[in-house]
Amino acid sequence: MSLCAATLAFPVTAFGQAAPPLSERTAQSDLPLDGPRADMLLEHVTLSIAVDPASQSISAEGVYAVIMRGGQSSLAFDLDPRFDIASIQVDGAALPEIAWSNPDGLLSIDLPAPLSAGDNVTVQIAYSGSPHVALNAPWEGGFVWDRTPADEPWIATAVQGEGCDMFWPCIDHSSSRIGTMDTLVTVPDGLIAAGNGRLVETVENDDDTTTFHWSARDPSNYGISLQIGPYELTERLYESRFGNTIPIQFWHLPGNNKDARRLNAEMASYLDFFETTIGPYPFGDEKAGIVETPHLGMEHQTINAYGNRFRPSALGYDWLLAHEFAHEWFANQLTHASINHMWLHEGIGTWMQPLYLGWARGEMFYASEMWRQRQMIGSRVPLVPSEGTLPDYNDREAGWGIDIYAKGAWIMHSLRYLVGEDVIFPALTRLTYGTDNPVPGEIAPINRTTDDFRVILEEMSGHDLDWFFDAYFYQAELPRLVISRGGDQLTMEWQSRSELAFEMPVELRYGGSTMRIPMPGGAATITLPEGTGHVQIDPRNQILRHDEEIVRARESG
Repeated sequence: MSLCAATLAFPVTAFGQAAPPLSERTAQSDLPLDGPRADMLLEHVTLSIAVDPASQSISAEGVYAVIMRGGQSSLAFDLDPRFDIASIQVDGAALPEIAWSNPDGLLSIDLPAPLSAGDNVTVQIAYSGSPHVALNAPWEGGFVWDRTPADEPWIATAVQGEGCDMFWPCIDHSSSRIGTMDTLVTVPDGLIAAGNGRLVETVENDDDTTTFHWSARDPSNYGISLQIGPYELTERLYESRFGNTIPIQFWHLPGNNKDARRLNAEMASYLDFFETTIGPYPFGDEKAGIVETPHLGMEHQTINAYGNRFRPSALGYDWLLAHEFAHEWFANQLTHASINHMWLHEGIGTWMQPLYLGWARGEMFYASEMWRQRQMIGSRVPLVPSEGTLPDYNDREAGWGIDIYAKGAWIMHSLRYLVGEDVIFPALTRLTYGTDNPVPGEIAPINRTTDDFRVILEEMSGHDLDWFFDAYFYQAELPRLVISRGGDQLTMEWQSRSELAFEMPVELRYGGSTMRIPMPGGAATITLPEGTGHVQIDPRNQILRHDEEIVRARESG
């Protein structure tokens, strides 16, 4: 997805008044886990949430089964302080209002008695209010209150950058997963709430509302979402190569049935590709879900938001649908341990797109898409920022929010060249599932860092890769290949900001043959056969390196 600038300074409520901006804490995700948040394991959450399109407000109650990892005299949740908290109960006992406070987005709850490691406690939080309106979903997130072409309510949430605390009390950190979660969404009659996991039941209430009860296992925090509209459902079944049957379900606006059926067929093709290339679909016991949304898209677990308007493409696939579906593996199954490693989601997921095109339509499509992505790379800041820092996705000058896609994909492209097909794809399987032989029904999400990937690749290739990872992930500038030739002597030398020698081997093509030149210490000199004319360096363009022509074209506008 490309970056877009927000056009509004503040969101506007249903009554035309400027809503307050997000608190500094709520506007950020993945703030360090400390205090009670570090010691709370959310075993189960039941979130009951009533959505009122007329007032653009919600009324909700969250019930949390918490297991303590350590001793604490208080609990803490992340929650946007714009919400009014009506009550909090601990193990069924109501707390006095003085027992909790939420001045900045960290909801602190004083316990009646201290808890020890291993203790279980049930917390019930009732709250209500008008959630933050998205400035430019999905890049600047919140609630989207829109209308369909038939002027019916069309509502969505997109909170990846800012976090789950924008509309429900949670632990807003990538490493904090929930065991199981039931979401009961109540909406006016005539609307449908498409949700995470599997649909348990639909209840028609006596007050002209309907409640949709969804149940999900192992959901990520920002992957919990609301999508509400006058939806119709198009579905089909996919027979997996792993022996299970996966429902493909698309909730779309009325009139889009034909396009939805076409994209459902595409989804079956994506499933075939991913299960062949990486491994089994992680959530086959629930669904492979899509929902049409008023914003562009987001990888909500088992219910990917789709707003690409069914646009046809000469590439023969829907790039947005393919990208968001890749996140079921690289975001929802493999989850970065902190936002610093977000390239694991976006870069690997982006690389899956040209890989799919090469698998489906041929190598020309792979090469052309890689070239398009290569021109987007800025490399002005490290792809993996220092631990403890929170990179700004929307900082156009830094360009990190673009590099995690394009540079991440190109690093994968170069890794494929360096370690070979027989290593890179099995390594991705192990990285994604924590095992070499994932089996449906035995899969659970796993948190990963960039260094985890390095260790796996080193184990499987038998080679030290510190030099590769330092140069590409922890240094901003791309390595440069300096080439000089005198007669039959050709000298190549890598220059990198890394203190480690960049030892990427280089392919040469001349006289109708191709040879791979090792670069021990980051340099090599070879003697060419007498009379050798033109020599192509890296003829298949497999190495991510500084390209002066791209720089010159970018600077010229």
